[in-house]
Amino acid sequence: MNKLFFYAFLFVFSSSVFGQTCNTDNSWNQPVEPFKITANIYYVGANDVTSYLITTAKGHILLDSGFAETVPLIKANIAKLGFELTDVKAIINSHAHCDHAGGLAELKRLTKSRLYASEADAKLLARGGKDDPNFGNELLFEPVTADSTFVDGWKLKLGGVSLTANVTPGHTKGCTTWTTAVKEGKRKLNVVFVCSTSVPGYKLVGNEKYPEIASDYENTFRRMRAMKVDLFLASHATAYGMSEKAEKLKAGAKTNPFIDPAGYKAYIDATESSFRKTLEMQRAK
Repeated sequence: MNKLFFYAFLFVFSSSVFGQTCNTDNSWNQPVEPFKITANIYYVGANDVTSYLITTAKGHILLDSGFAETVPLIKANIAKLGFELTDVKAIINSHAHCDHAGGLAELKRLTKSRLYASEADAKLLARGGKDDPNFGNELLFEPVTADSTFVDGWKLKLGGVSLTANVTPGHTKGCTTWTTAVKEGKRKLNVVFVCSTSVPGYKLVGNEKYPEIASDYENTFRRMRAMKVDLFLASHATAYGMSEKAEKLKAGAKTNPFIDPAGYKAYIDATESSFRKTLEMQRAK
């Protein structure tokens, strides 16, 4: 088993067994040094809950907040890279769970920027995670209202940068996988920020609050397998081996280690396998 597949498997396994947590001192929220991933994309998150800064000449875009307690780490990381938090003009989200959206309200206040969210997840964000179809009221966070909502295929354009919102439901109803293209040297790279395709203890059969959850996952897996991916990023750093790749990048790797279409496929394979096993077990009951 290669290391990338192991990371994907480990994340699926740990999520499925232990569920998600909003403990503020858990191992997902440890500080790490920020760094440039490629072109205008920077890593400014914690060791596992991710946050990305996409810079432009007209202001910057911030993807995900981590927990509420991740916000100070994000602020510090942006400053370490030489950027200003107040230059963030747009905040976007992968999905409305507290480990990715818990700090959105605070970041909105600090940056005074607009928050864009998918139509389905905007409702969950506004409820602060309350009445989640899978977690009920277990994973609450400060409610936050999106300034604008979008549907699948919408593009956020700022300062010559374009990010496409691919709504890939299942993990949440409005789970959004963002894609963009950048140039590294003379090479064009298709970049994906995977929302999540894991199934952390979800009820896939007879889920009254999300009856279409299984078919949504099925459609998402089909769609994500059809994506052309060069550079693989995600909402959890362990899903794509961020730490190991960052070390290689720092050491001067000849090829950017985040260029990893095989790792992307391994992640999709592992999470789809977990989904299908969970679905089969629940249907058998």
